[in-house]
Amino acid sequence: MPARLKTTAIEPPVRTGRDTRAEIAYLARALKAPSLGEAAERLAERARAENWTHEEYLAACLQRENAARSSSGAEIRIKAARFPARKSLEDFDFDHQHAVKRETLAHLGTLDFIAAKENAVFLGPPGTGKTHLAIGLGIRACQAGHRVAFATAADWIVRLTAAHQAGTLAAELAKLARYPLLVVDEVGYLPFDPDAANLFFQLVSSRYERASLIITSNMPFGRWGEVFNDDVVAAAMIDRLVHHAEVIPLKGESYRTRNRDLGRVTPTVARHGDE
Repeated sequence: MPARLKTTAIEPPVRTGRDTRAEIAYLARALKAPSLGEAAERLAERARAENWTHEEYLAACLQRENAARSSSGAEIRIKAARFPARKSLEDFDFDHQHAVKRETLAHLGTLDFIAAKENAVFLGPPGTGKTHLAIGLGIRACQAGHRVAFATAADWIVRLTAAHQAGTLAAELAKLARYPLLVVDEVGYLPFDPDAANLFFQLVSSRYERASLIITSNMPFGRWGEVFNDDVVAAAMIDRLVHHAEVIPLKGESYRTRNRDLGRVTPTVARHGDE
């Protein structure tokens, strides 16, 4: 029978005249592995104290560097996505927004819809959490390794209009197609002229069954004809958006103004004999 491989525990360092601490620091810089360099000595002390094998020590060092690189990559993707604020799904206030089911949000949070090239659409009045959820999903996608781009509907139109005028619209749509997820915020806050509606339709159409969109809108689908000034274009767009989509309606008053007295008229109880 072949001899079994023996693994030996890390023993206390033997003085050899080499400055191993400086060597590790130099090699970590050369390999562009700063986290490994910072953790190596601390992990070596733990390895000696806990009698790790050489293989276990090496694995711990590599795991530390890999975790740091994953975290750094996520931060780079989050910054590149240009989110207007930092929001997380965990911070969403379900007590204020009862219309959203926790199970639905948990399912979206798995990001299976991105893998399936499907969409998520949040519809509801201002201040009900649509943008919060869109950002939270976008940030989670970045942390999972996906490239994401975020902008308001108006900003997407500015970008597409510039490409159209430069004669590079097809190239711009092809570039955006390389993003697994685009977030389009605030559809419906400003009306679209016919050219803008056409450009937005091309964006939606170019991603149909190819990549994912998250859309937020203060308008129900029944009023998108008003937004795009064309019922036919609106219907065609909605058809492509919702064919493979999770549509989440949100309800209620604005979270931002929930504790403010804005001069609303409060109902009074009529006294007996006042009718």
